[in-house]
Amino acid sequence: MSTAAAPARQLAPRTVGELRTAAERILEEFGTSATSPALLERVAKAADGFGDALRHDCRPVDTEDGLFVLRGLRIDASLGPTPDSWATAGDSGALYDLMLLLLATVMGNPIAWEGQQNGRFVHNIVPSPGHESEQTGASSSVLLSPHTEDAFHPGRAHLLMLGCMRNHDHIATTAAGIRRTELADDDVETLSRPVVPILPDDAYAEAQGYAEAEPPAVPTLFAGEDGTTLRFDPAYTPLDRADATYRAAYRRLEDELARVSVSVSLTPGEVLVVDNDLVVHGRVPFQARYDGTDRWLKRVSVRVPGRRTRPPAEATEHGYGQAAIEAHAR
Repeated sequence: MSTAAAPARQLAPRTVGELRTAAERILEEFGTSATSPALLERVAKAADGFGDALRHDCRPVDTEDGLFVLRGLRIDASLGPTPDSWATAGDSGALYDLMLLLLATVMGNPIAWEGQQNGRFVHNIVPSPGHESEQTGASSSVLLSPHTEDAFHPGRAHLLMLGCMRNHDHIATTAAGIRRTELADDDVETLSRPVVPILPDDAYAEAQGYAEAEPPAVPTLFAGEDGTTLRFDPAYTPLDRADATYRAAYRRLEDELARVSVSVSLTPGEVLVVDNDLVVHGRVPFQARYDGTDRWLKRVSVRVPGRRTRPPAEATEHGYGQAAIEAHAR
């Protein structure tokens, strides 16, 4: 794994001030960051009024890395302790929820999930007691395997934003781009066939119990108009249902992603933006203290209207009964 610096974009102080002022006004008006139709409408209106400088900083990912770090947001010393779970976070860091939601709205259309974190558009990612060994953002003691965010669902995000509130221990997010890999043509062809499903992860308890239809087999790789994209979550992919040729190709893809993986240790105020069609992300293990000082990220998922990076057949998938909620009609 490389520790090379991720591509970065520096927000100018004036731009940060513009963003913060808009977020403060929305927070004063609504008194919460918990999303409602009225708050989302207010966010969209504020985002439409931003200048060209911020829009340029929020332009699409434009390197083969498939990611960038947005720098310049300020995290107040009065932030408060790291919550011990998303369920108890409430409005902790509400101002930053709104700043991230504004940024996400400039980049595309934020989405939420009915079955995850009470339908909030900004998720709190913190280690939680009793979840240390799960393959979810609440884990800590295990490697969070590299994966596409919400890979089980055809309505998954195009972009993933991870904003850092606290990271005293310099815990790294891992990321690996499919376009950095070197795979044999035969492996690409094999992995482009829909052979096995990707099942819902542990954050979607209702989806795991969905029994109305068989899990759809999905391709791991897709040759899009602009290059190869991927859909990948080995922790929830039943490879034992595939033949030996497919399993071998899948393992070689895992090895290649590991070879090109980079380590991104975010500092407070930095926002990692990942192209969810090009990059798998994960997290290194760490020892949680549960004393209010643990790593704390905010997560926002974003769809980009009109983007064509996925097989048309995805439109027929049932999504395990899960529905994405779009912030704005675009």
